[in-house]
Amino acid sequence: MKQYKLYSRIKRFSHESSLTLKLGLPVIVAQLLLILMQFVDTVMAGHVSSYDLAGLAIATALYHPVFLLMLGILIPLGAIIAQLFGAEKPVEIVTNVIQGLWISLVLAFISILVLANPEPLLYWMGYEEEVIRIAGDYLRALCWGMPAVYAFIVLRMFSEGLSITRPTMYLSLVGLGVNIVSNYALIFGHFGFPALGAVGAGWTTSVVHWVMFIAMLAFCLKAPRFENYRKLLAFSRPVWLYLREILRIGLPNGFGLAAETSLFAVVSLLMGTFGVTAIAGHQVAINVASVTFMIPMGLSIAISIRVGQAKGRGNYGDSRYIGYAGILLCILMMAISASVFVLVPELVVGLYTDDEDVRTLAVQLLYMAAIFQLSDGMQVGALGALRGLKDTRVPFITNVVAYWGIGLPLAYLVGVHYNVGPVGMWVGLIMGLSIAAVLHSWRFRILTKRLLNLPDREKSIDNQILQMIPK
Repeated sequence: MKQYKLYSRIKRFSHESSLTLKLGLPVIVAQLLLILMQFVDTVMAGHVSSYDLAGLAIATALYHPVFLLMLGILIPLGAIIAQLFGAEKPVEIVTNVIQGLWISLVLAFISILVLANPEPLLYWMGYEEEVIRIAGDYLRALCWGMPAVYAFIVLRMFSEGLSITRPTMYLSLVGLGVNIVSNYALIFGHFGFPALGAVGAGWTTSVVHWVMFIAMLAFCLKAPRFENYRKLLAFSRPVWLYLREILRIGLPNGFGLAAETSLFAVVSLLMGTFGVTAIAGHQVAINVASVTFMIPMGLSIAISIRVGQAKGRGNYGDSRYIGYAGILLCILMMAISASVFVLVPELVVGLYTDDEDVRTLAVQLLYMAAIFQLSDGMQVGALGALRGLKDTRVPFITNVVAYWGIGLPLAYLVGVHYNVGPVGMWVGLIMGLSIAAVLHSWRFRILTKRLLNLPDREKSIDNQILQMIPK
């Protein structure tokens, strides 16, 4: 009997994992292609001059926190649409997409206000005149693509919330092609265009954003799978009831993502106290870990969609199992990358640098990265499951406590105060991620248990809210 139960569990886990992988694989590929675009920008700008490379690096350091905050606000729209899809409410789906587009315009406006005039900050920080000029011009070029990139994210969440994830992958591939050709033209001055250096990469990014948005919009307006939603399409002014629901879930998610990414940014800055070798070794290890992180990141989006759809259908037991299976799948995937870090770290590090001192430190940090791979996979998988339940406020508080209340102070204490060095700084990263992983998983357990124990008529406050919305 026990063997039969074990076999049934393994079979169910394999089935759920295959569905999550099928849904998440295109998202993973899309995320990796986006990283490749950034890599292409860096390599091409680096071939112009060191000033161009420095200007690009500073500009992206300012741009990424803003973009990730806005991205975090919009991503939960996928979970909202997934729940509505499971509940078979197409009218509410279309209305939420339109309201999401209104929010994307506001986020674009805020981003432009923040990024369009970086010179006073950069002068205050003491950068050279030419570097400041390049960084400022790059960011202003980038601002032209802000409305497009946020609108694209809304349409992407619409598509992915309906379990249609391949368009994102294909459009990212198109975007990469446009990125390479446009960079070649605008950075180096080919095909009759002026040579703009790193600033050309900013214009290229804006072009890519508009190409991907227009292509995604055309897909949503033409593809047969969206026909039922196109029939319901009509202009809608901003409706506070919908906007409030999107922002209620999106804002905590955005600030929670900012809490995590800012931890890594601050640790990177603190690495400067240990010298150039420490900065370089840390950058190599973080870059490798960032690439492998795209796997559970993509899976977490798939987990969010599947958990949300199951909840929308009222299948709370399925929501719980899909979430647990997804979290375990993320851990298993990261265990594979952790094994690579432990078994062949020299081979991985050798792809980045020939400097012996940097390689030695980077190998040590890869061993540390192997530990936090498991925690990172667990926490992002659990976050995806919680997002599928539209729970983001408590995870935000958890992130702040885990990363800023424990992780960062511990990193400083061990790394700087006790002078353990870069390896000590990574102790703080590991601890912060591990605490977040445990608390997010525990939160998912509590919420799903609560859903299963409630009477049917009380199981979903969200459904009651939806019934109040005028059709």
